[in-house]
Amino acid sequence: MNDTPETSSASPVAAPEATPHPRIQVVPIVAMLVAVLALAAAAWSWSDSRERIRDLKTELGRRLAESGKDVSESRLLARNADDAMRQIGERVAHIESQMATSQQQQLALESLYKELAQGRDQWTLAEIEQVLLTAAQQLQLAGNVKAAIIALEGADTRLQRLNKPQFTALRRAIASDLANLRAAPSLDEVGVSARIEALVTHHADWPLASAQASEAVPAPRSMKAANFGQELWAELTHLVQIRRIEGNEAVLLPPDQAYFLRENLRLRLLSARLALMSRDQAAFRADLNAVSRMLGRYFNTRDAGVADAIKEVKRLSSLQIATKVPGIDASLAALDAYKGNP
Repeated sequence: MNDTPETSSASPVAAPEATPHPRIQVVPIVAMLVAVLALAAAAWSWSDSRERIRDLKTELGRRLAESGKDVSESRLLARNADDAMRQIGERVAHIESQMATSQQQQLALESLYKELAQGRDQWTLAEIEQVLLTAAQQLQLAGNVKAAIIALEGADTRLQRLNKPQFTALRRAIASDLANLRAAPSLDEVGVSARIEALVTHHADWPLASAQASEAVPAPRSMKAANFGQELWAELTHLVQIRRIEGNEAVLLPPDQAYFLRENLRLRLLSARLALMSRDQAAFRADLNAVSRMLGRYFNTRDAGVADAIKEVKRLSSLQIATKVPGIDASLAALDAYKGNP
Protein backbone atom coordinates (compact mmCIF):
# COMPACT_ATOMS: atom_id res chain seq x y z
CA MET A 1 0.00 0.00 0.00
CA ASN A 2 2.76 2.08 0.71
CA ASP A 3 4.35 1.42 -2.67
CA THR A 4 1.40 2.44 -4.53
CA PRO A 5 1.17 5.75 -3.15
CA GLU A 6 4.86 6.22 -3.70
CA THR A 7 4.50 5.11 -7.25
CA SER A 8 1.62 7.25 -7.75
CA SER A 9 3.33 9.99 -6.16
CA ALA A 10 6.45 9.49 -8.25
CA SER A 11 4.76 9.32 -11.56
CA PRO A 12 3.32 12.69 -11.33
CA VAL A 13 6.75 14.02 -10.51
CA ALA A 14 8.38 12.32 -13.50
CA ALA A 15 5.83 13.58 -15.98
CA PRO A 16 6.67 17.22 -15.62
CA GLU A 17 10.34 16.50 -16.19
CA ALA A 18 9.70 15.33 -19.74
CA THR A 19 7.82 18.55 -20.94
CA PRO A 20 10.56 21.24 -20.52
CA HIS A 21 12.64 20.01 -23.49
CA PRO A 22 10.89 22.14 -26.13
CA ARG A 23 11.25 25.35 -23.96
CA ILE A 24 14.95 24.80 -23.64
CA GLN A 25 15.31 24.78 -27.43
CA VAL A 26 13.27 27.97 -27.99
CA VAL A 27 15.11 30.11 -25.50
CA PRO A 28 18.45 29.81 -27.17
CA ILE A 29 16.96 30.62 -30.50
CA VAL A 30 15.28 33.65 -29.10
CA ALA A 31 18.43 34.58 -27.33
CA MET A 32 20.34 34.12 -30.53
CA LEU A 33 17.83 36.24 -32.37
CA VAL A 34 18.00 38.86 -29.69
CA ALA A 35 21.76 38.71 -29.82
CA VAL A 36 21.76 38.95 -33.60
CA LEU A 37 19.36 41.86 -33.45
CA ALA A 38 21.47 43.42 -30.77
CA LEU A 39 24.56 42.88 -32.88
CA ALA A 40 22.78 44.25 -35.92
CA ALA A 41 21.58 47.21 -33.94
CA ALA A 42 25.03 47.69 -32.54
CA ALA A 43 26.57 47.39 -36.00
CA TRP A 44 24.06 49.82 -37.43
CA SER A 45 24.57 52.15 -34.49
CA TRP A 46 28.31 51.83 -34.90
CA SER A 47 28.09 52.43 -38.59
CA ASP A 48 25.76 55.36 -38.07
CA SER A 49 27.95 56.73 -35.35
CA ARG A 50 30.95 56.35 -37.63
CA GLU A 51 29.17 58.17 -40.39
CA ARG A 52 28.17 60.87 -38.01
CA ILE A 53 31.70 61.07 -36.62
CA ARG A 54 33.06 61.27 -40.17
CA ASP A 55 30.53 63.97 -40.98
CA LEU A 56 31.39 65.69 -37.77
CA LYS A 57 35.09 65.46 -38.57
CA THR A 58 34.43 66.78 -42.06
CA GLU A 59 32.31 69.62 -40.70
CA LEU A 60 34.82 70.24 -37.96
CA GLY A 61 37.64 70.29 -40.50
CA ARG A 62 35.67 72.60 -42.74
CA ARG A 63 34.86 74.86 -39.84
CA LEU A 64 38.45 74.72 -38.62
CA ALA A 65 39.58 75.63 -42.14
CA GLU A 66 37.07 78.46 -42.25
CA SER A 67 38.05 79.58 -38.78
CA GLY A 68 41.71 79.42 -39.83
CA LYS A 69 40.89 81.51 -42.87
CA ASP A 70 38.96 83.89 -40.66
CA VAL A 71 41.88 84.01 -38.25
CA SER A 72 44.22 84.78 -41.14
CA GLU A 73 41.87 87.45 -42.37
CA SER A 74 41.53 88.74 -38.83
CA ARG A 75 45.30 88.84 -38.49
CA LEU A 76 45.58 90.62 -41.81
CA LEU A 77 42.89 93.08 -40.76
CA ALA A 78 44.57 93.53 -37.40
CA ARG A 79 47.89 94.13 -39.18
CA ASN A 80 46.22 96.60 -41.51
CA ALA A 81 44.53 98.22 -38.54
CA ASP A 82 47.89 98.49 -36.79
CA ASP A 83 49.40 100.09 -39.88
CA ALA A 84 46.44 102.44 -40.16
CA MET A 85 46.69 103.32 -36.48
CA ARG A 86 50.42 103.94 -36.84
CA GLN A 87 49.80 106.17 -39.86
CA ILE A 88 47.02 107.97 -38.00
CA GLY A 89 49.32 108.40 -35.02
CA GLU A 90 52.01 109.85 -37.27
CA ARG A 91 49.47 112.16 -38.88
CA VAL A 92 48.11 113.20 -35.50
CA ALA A 93 51.65 113.92 -34.31
CA HIS A 94 52.30 115.93 -37.49
CA ILE A 95 49.03 117.80 -37.05
CA GLU A 96 49.84 118.51 -33.40
CA SER A 97 53.24 119.80 -34.45
CA GLN A 98 51.61 122.03 -37.07
CA MET A 99 49.05 123.19 -34.53
CA ALA A 100 51.79 124.05 -32.06
CA THR A 101 53.65 125.94 -34.81
CA SER A 102 50.47 127.74 -35.87
CA GLN A 103 49.72 128.65 -32.25
CA GLN A 104 53.20 130.10 -31.87
CA GLN A 105 52.76 132.01 -35.12
CA GLN A 106 49.35 133.21 -33.97
CA LEU A 107 50.82 134.41 -30.68
CA ALA A 108 53.61 136.15 -32.56
CA LEU A 109 51.09 137.75 -34.92
CA GLU A 110 48.92 138.87 -32.01
CA SER A 111 51.94 140.37 -30.27
CA LEU A 112 52.99 142.10 -33.51
CA TYR A 113 49.45 143.34 -34.07
CA LYS A 114 49.33 144.75 -30.55
CA GLU A 115 52.63 146.48 -31.09
CA LEU A 116 51.47 147.83 -34.44
CA ALA A 117 48.16 148.93 -32.95
CA GLN A 118 49.93 150.70 -30.12
CA GLY A 119 52.36 152.27 -32.57
CA ARG A 120 49.48 153.32 -34.79
CA ASP A 121 47.69 154.86 -31.83
CA GLN A 122 50.84 156.69 -30.77
CA TRP A 123 51.41 157.91 -34.32
CA THR A 124 47.81 159.09 -34.58
CA LEU A 125 48.05 160.86 -31.22
CA ALA A 126 51.27 162.56 -32.34
CA GLU A 127 49.53 163.80 -35.50
CA ILE A 128 46.50 164.98 -33.52
CA GLU A 129 48.78 166.75 -31.02
CA GLN A 130 50.52 168.56 -33.89
CA VAL A 131 47.16 169.55 -35.38
CA LEU A 132 45.89 170.86 -32.04
CA LEU A 133 49.08 172.85 -31.42
CA THR A 134 48.84 174.38 -34.89
CA ALA A 135 45.20 175.31 -34.27
CA ALA A 136 46.14 176.88 -30.93
CA GLN A 137 48.87 178.91 -32.62
CA GLN A 138 46.44 180.07 -35.31
CA LEU A 139 44.02 181.22 -32.62
CA GLN A 140 46.64 182.98 -30.50
CA LEU A 141 48.65 184.66 -33.24
CA ALA A 142 46.14 185.33 -36.01
CA GLY A 143 42.76 184.64 -34.41
CA ASN A 144 41.94 182.35 -37.34
CA VAL A 145 38.82 180.64 -36.04
CA LYS A 146 37.99 178.89 -39.31
CA ALA A 147 41.40 177.25 -39.54
CA ALA A 148 41.08 176.09 -35.93
CA ILE A 149 37.62 174.64 -36.60
CA ILE A 150 38.92 172.75 -39.66
CA ALA A 151 41.86 171.40 -37.64
CA LEU A 152 39.64 170.19 -34.77
CA GLU A 153 37.17 168.58 -37.18
CA GLY A 154 40.06 166.73 -38.85
CA ALA A 155 41.35 165.51 -35.48
CA ASP A 156 37.87 164.31 -34.47
CA THR A 157 37.53 162.46 -37.79
CA ARG A 158 40.82 160.63 -37.18
CA LEU A 159 39.69 159.59 -33.71
CA GLN A 160 36.34 158.45 -35.08
CA ARG A 161 38.09 156.17 -37.57
CA LEU A 162 40.06 154.54 -34.75
CA ASN A 163 36.78 153.93 -32.87
CA LYS A 164 38.40 153.12 -29.54
CA PRO A 165 36.77 153.80 -26.16
CA GLN A 166 39.93 155.22 -24.60
CA PHE A 167 39.63 158.26 -26.87
CA THR A 168 36.12 159.15 -25.70
CA ALA A 169 37.28 161.83 -23.24
CA LEU A 170 39.50 163.42 -25.88
CA ARG A 171 36.65 163.47 -28.41
CA ARG A 172 34.35 165.08 -25.85
CA ALA A 173 36.89 167.82 -25.18
CA ILE A 174 37.32 168.43 -28.92
CA ALA A 175 33.54 168.60 -29.37
CA SER A 176 33.30 171.16 -26.54
CA ASP A 177 36.02 173.34 -28.09
CA LEU A 178 34.37 173.06 -31.50
CA ALA A 179 31.07 174.26 -30.05
CA ASN A 180 32.80 177.27 -28.46
CA LEU A 181 34.62 178.17 -31.67
CA ARG A 182 31.49 177.90 -33.78
CA ALA A 183 29.61 180.14 -31.35
CA ALA A 184 32.32 182.81 -31.44
CA PRO A 185 31.65 185.92 -33.61
CA SER A 186 33.31 185.55 -36.97
CA LEU A 187 34.96 188.19 -39.16
CA ASP A 188 35.09 187.92 -42.92
CA GLU A 189 38.80 188.49 -43.02
CA VAL A 190 39.08 187.58 -46.68
CA GLY A 191 36.31 189.99 -47.62
CA VAL A 192 37.81 192.87 -45.62
CA SER A 193 41.23 192.17 -47.09
CA ALA A 194 39.70 192.20 -50.58
CA ARG A 195 38.09 195.58 -49.89
CA ILE A 196 41.43 197.05 -48.81
CA GLU A 197 43.07 195.51 -51.88
CA ALA A 198 40.48 197.25 -54.07
CA LEU A 199 41.44 200.60 -52.51
CA VAL A 200 45.11 199.86 -53.16
CA THR A 201 44.33 199.03 -56.79
CA HIS A 202 42.45 202.30 -57.47
CA HIS A 203 44.62 204.68 -55.46
CA ALA A 204 46.47 205.81 -58.60
CA ASP A 205 43.20 206.94 -60.19
CA TRP A 206 42.21 209.41 -57.48
CA PRO A 207 42.90 213.02 -58.50
CA LEU A 208 44.79 215.37 -56.25
CA ALA A 209 43.24 218.59 -54.98
CA SER A 210 45.79 220.69 -56.89
CA ALA A 211 45.54 218.77 -60.13
CA GLN A 212 44.39 220.28 -63.44
CA ALA A 213 44.71 217.63 -66.08
CA SER A 214 47.40 215.12 -65.19
CA GLU A 215 49.02 214.39 -61.80
CA ALA A 216 51.64 211.84 -62.60
CA VAL A 217 54.75 213.89 -63.30
CA PRO A 218 55.47 217.37 -64.69
CA ALA A 219 55.08 217.61 -68.45
CA PRO A 220 58.40 217.30 -70.26
CA ARG A 221 59.84 220.33 -71.87
CA SER A 222 59.12 220.76 -75.54
CA MET A 223 62.07 219.88 -77.72
CA LYS A 224 60.65 221.86 -80.58
CA ALA A 225 61.03 225.34 -79.02
CA ALA A 226 61.94 227.87 -81.69
CA ASN A 227 64.55 229.62 -79.63
CA PHE A 228 65.76 230.20 -76.13
CA GLY A 229 63.40 233.15 -75.68
CA GLN A 230 60.28 231.09 -76.27
CA GLU A 231 61.50 228.43 -73.84
CA LEU A 232 62.21 231.07 -71.23
CA TRP A 233 58.76 232.59 -71.71
CA ALA A 234 57.14 229.20 -71.27
CA GLU A 235 59.03 228.66 -68.02
CA LEU A 236 58.01 232.10 -66.74
CA THR A 237 54.35 231.40 -67.44
CA HIS A 238 54.54 228.26 -65.26
CA LEU A 239 56.14 230.03 -62.31
CA VAL A 240 52.99 231.79 -61.17
CA GLN A 241 49.54 230.07 -61.36
CA ILE A 242 46.31 231.27 -59.82
CA ARG A 243 43.73 228.58 -58.81
CA ARG A 244 40.51 228.58 -56.83
CA ILE A 245 40.54 225.90 -54.16
CA GLU A 246 37.54 225.39 -51.94
CA GLY A 247 38.38 224.24 -48.45
CA ASN A 248 41.00 225.41 -46.07
CA GLU A 249 42.73 222.02 -45.65
CA ALA A 250 43.71 221.51 -49.26
CA VAL A 251 47.47 221.51 -49.71
CA LEU A 252 49.16 222.36 -52.93
CA LEU A 253 51.84 219.86 -53.85
CA PRO A 254 54.37 220.18 -56.63
CA PRO A 255 53.79 217.60 -59.36
CA ASP A 256 56.95 215.68 -58.55
CA GLN A 257 55.66 215.02 -54.98
CA ALA A 258 52.40 213.34 -56.11
CA TYR A 259 54.19 209.99 -56.63
CA PHE A 260 55.47 209.91 -53.05
CA LEU A 261 52.04 210.89 -51.73
CA ARG A 262 50.34 208.02 -53.53
CA GLU A 263 53.04 205.58 -52.42
CA ASN A 264 52.57 206.69 -48.81
CA LEU A 265 48.83 206.18 -49.18
CA ARG A 266 49.37 202.68 -50.63
CA LEU A 267 51.74 201.72 -47.81
CA ARG A 268 49.19 202.85 -45.24
CA LEU A 269 46.52 200.64 -46.83
CA LEU A 270 48.90 197.66 -46.96
CA SER A 271 49.81 198.26 -43.30
CA ALA A 272 46.11 198.22 -42.44
CA ARG A 273 45.75 194.87 -44.20
CA LEU A 274 48.65 193.44 -42.21
CA ALA A 275 47.05 194.72 -39.00
CA LEU A 276 43.84 192.97 -40.07
CA MET A 277 45.66 189.65 -40.45
CA SER A 278 47.27 190.00 -37.03
CA ARG A 279 44.00 191.24 -35.48
CA ASP A 280 45.71 194.46 -34.25
CA GLN A 281 42.71 196.73 -33.73
CA ALA A 282 44.73 199.85 -32.79
CA ALA A 283 47.11 199.65 -35.76
CA PHE A 284 44.23 198.86 -38.11
CA ARG A 285 42.26 201.94 -37.12
CA ALA A 286 45.34 204.16 -36.99
CA ASP A 287 46.32 203.28 -40.56
CA LEU A 288 42.79 203.72 -41.90
CA ASN A 289 42.39 207.06 -40.08
CA ALA A 290 45.66 208.24 -41.61
CA VAL A 291 44.39 207.19 -45.04
CA SER A 292 41.15 209.06 -44.45
CA ARG A 293 43.04 212.22 -43.45
CA MET A 294 45.29 211.99 -46.48
CA LEU A 295 42.32 211.59 -48.80
CA GLY A 296 40.54 214.57 -47.30
CA ARG A 297 43.61 216.82 -47.29
CA TYR A 298 45.49 216.09 -50.50
CA PHE A 299 42.88 214.61 -52.87
CA ASN A 300 39.92 216.13 -54.66
CA THR A 301 36.98 215.25 -52.45
CA ARG A 302 34.53 216.41 -55.12
CA ASP A 303 35.61 213.45 -57.28
CA ALA A 304 33.22 210.50 -57.04
CA GLY A 305 36.05 207.97 -56.69
CA VAL A 306 37.68 209.88 -53.84
CA ALA A 307 34.34 210.37 -52.06
CA ASP A 308 33.56 206.64 -52.31
CA ALA A 309 37.04 205.78 -51.06
CA ILE A 310 36.60 208.03 -48.01
CA LYS A 311 33.27 206.36 -47.18
CA GLU A 312 34.79 202.90 -47.63
CA VAL A 313 37.72 203.74 -45.37
CA LYS A 314 35.33 204.98 -42.65
CA ARG A 315 33.27 201.79 -42.89
CA LEU A 316 36.42 199.68 -42.63
CA SER A 317 37.74 201.60 -39.64
CA SER A 318 34.46 200.98 -37.79
CA LEU A 319 34.94 197.20 -37.96
CA GLN A 320 35.78 195.31 -34.78
CA ILE A 321 38.57 192.93 -35.76
CA ALA A 322 40.07 192.25 -32.31
CA THR A 323 37.33 189.89 -31.10
CA LYS A 324 37.95 187.60 -28.15
CA VAL A 325 38.62 184.16 -29.58
CA PRO A 326 38.06 181.08 -27.39
CA GLY A 327 40.96 178.70 -26.99
CA ILE A 328 41.22 174.92 -27.22
CA ASP A 329 42.59 174.39 -23.74
CA ALA A 330 40.14 171.55 -23.02
CA SER A 331 41.39 169.51 -25.99
CA LEU A 332 45.03 170.06 -25.11
CA ALA A 333 44.39 169.15 -21.45
CA ALA A 334 42.55 165.95 -22.47
CA LEU A 335 45.41 165.00 -24.80
CA ASP A 336 47.98 165.55 -22.05
CA ALA A 337 45.86 163.49 -19.64
CA TYR A 338 45.69 160.59 -22.12
CA LYS A 339 49.41 160.73 -22.75
CA GLY A 340 50.01 160.66 -19.00
CA ASN A 341 47.64 157.69 -18.48
CA PRO A 342 47.50 155.70 -21.76
